[in-house]
Amino acid sequence: MAATTDDTAEHTDDGPAPRSRRRGGGRLALAVSVFGELLITAGLVLGLFVVYSLWWTNVIADRKADRQGHRIRDEWAHSAPGGPGALDTKDGIGFLHVPAMNNGEVLVKKGTSTDVLNDGVAGYYIDPVKATLPMTGKAGNFTLAAHRDGHGAKFHNIDKIEKGDPIVFETRDKWYVYKVYDILPETSKFNVKVLTQVPKESGVTKPGHYITLTTCTPVYTSRYRYVVWGELVRVQQVDSKRTPPKELR
Repeated sequence: MAATTDDTAEHTDDGPAPRSRRRGGGRLALAVSVFGELLITAGLVLGLFVVYSLWWTNVIADRKADRQGHRIRDEWAHSAPGGPGALDTKDGIGFLHVPAMNNGEVLVKKGTSTDVLNDGVAGYYIDPVKATLPMTGKAGNFTLAAHRDGHGAKFHNIDKIEKGDPIVFETRDKWYVYKVYDILPETSKFNVKVLTQVPKESGVTKPGHYITLTTCTPVYTSRYRYVVWGELVRVQQVDSKRTPPKELR
């Protein structure tokens, strides 16, 4: 009888866990499983958002900018030099060429608001400091901005520009050739002094014909601004074949 009692006791100790303990473990496993699925879903959604922001917006913006660029070239082809639309048009004022950025031609439009820049273009400042357009012939600063990531990312490779590199602005009648003379890799986004008609932060002290490129930095953030300054070295008349200046060949 004693042996029988001991066997029974051992069987009880090794038997199935109490029902309440099994129920608690099942709930924990279910919670972990659901949480894991939520993390996977969140990761997929985040991944899709990144693809949309950094790739698809570029595709859409580039397509729109190309259409606008074709329209302005058609306007140039069907209008007389110096006629209506020579200074500014509905679709843009000209094209920016920066070989160091390796992004082809960039349509330039009026304004630097999100609505303008999201079309995959560069915009010239009208606020807080108004840009001086080179077509006026007046001394001043031709100040421009464009996105560095997403929506065309026209200034994505701005960090590839070096001192001495050319920047060319193309209008219907003229090529304006600038030479980069100074670069500011980082400054406050509230620093409007970089946009003044005589940008003294670049080292110049006298009125001249300058160009300034600005965009966000570091890449994929809008914390600071990256600035490139150039100075006009010559103006070249556009010929019948629109032969580009030597800096673009």
